[in-house]
Amino acid sequence: MGALSLLRYTLDLFEPFGAVAPVDAAPTAPKKVANPLPSQPFVAGQPLHNAIAPVNYAHPKATREVRLEGAVVAYAFARGKRRTIGFVVGPDGLSVRAPRWTPLGEVDAALQEKSGWILRKLDETRERQTRQEHAQVAWQEGAVIPYLGQSIRIALDGGHGFAAKGAQLDAAAQDDGVTTLRIALSHTATEAQIRDAVQAWLMRQAKANFVARLDHYAPQLQVRWAKMSLSNAGTRWGSAKSDGSIRLNWRLIHFRQAVIDYVVAHELSHLRVMDHSPRFWDTVRSVVPDYAELRGSLKDPAIPKW
Repeated sequence: MGALSLLRYTLDLFEPFGAVAPVDAAPTAPKKVANPLPSQPFVAGQPLHNAIAPVNYAHPKATREVRLEGAVVAYAFARGKRRTIGFVVGPDGLSVRAPRWTPLGEVDAALQEKSGWILRKLDETRERQTRQEHAQVAWQEGAVIPYLGQSIRIALDGGHGFAAKGAQLDAAAQDDGVTTLRIALSHTATEAQIRDAVQAWLMRQAKANFVARLDHYAPQLQVRWAKMSLSNAGTRWGSAKSDGSIRLNWRLIHFRQAVIDYVVAHELSHLRVMDHSPRFWDTVRSVVPDYAELRGSLKDPAIPKW
């Protein structure tokens, strides 16, 4: 290759590259087929459980915190004289107790092992509290409350235009399916007065209902009850003593009759079997075959707090 040829070849390497043939320019801009690039800076991908805000459960007396399957659980932790690690999920959240000698690493491992059960119970507790909050009653004209599994509406009647003492339930429901409970109070009555009047009526209905159902089931179970009293316990629906005394929570009157019947049969069955052995449940089943389903209804009561 001569000197001129070498120079020409070298210059060609630095010249701009051109098309072999001229190309016609497009007459119009191409139609936009994609959204413009976002104005925010690019963020690298991250695991889904980091991108989604975790669910939080916090005990008011929490001293430790753990992440279980994407949920952050702050729990109350205590040590005591016990042999195993114990977990309790209550209205406040998760409580954990462990033996004095158990390393915290074992506690964390036990929490991870029980994570499914813990989160399920925490979810159930939160949902139950939400339903109970929605079930709270504003004690005033038009308030609706559950009674024997149905809804009744409060109406104030200062003129006491009905025959019963204190309050009376209409014989038929309104067009919307809700029956009116007429209370002998004026429209100037306070929330406390309305609440007390409704509670007094409900307790009278509860007493009459419970006595009738005790009389119905006692012969079938071949037992005799001696005394029935109403209770106002927060979480216990009934109790029975060997002397024939029965206590039933008056708030059962909010539930449908089948649920009340289960509790009545349950307590009467204790007059034959004072424990919860298989023989006891066989006794309950003899008069309430679907007791298990009815029993479950009591675990999630969306009824007013009194």
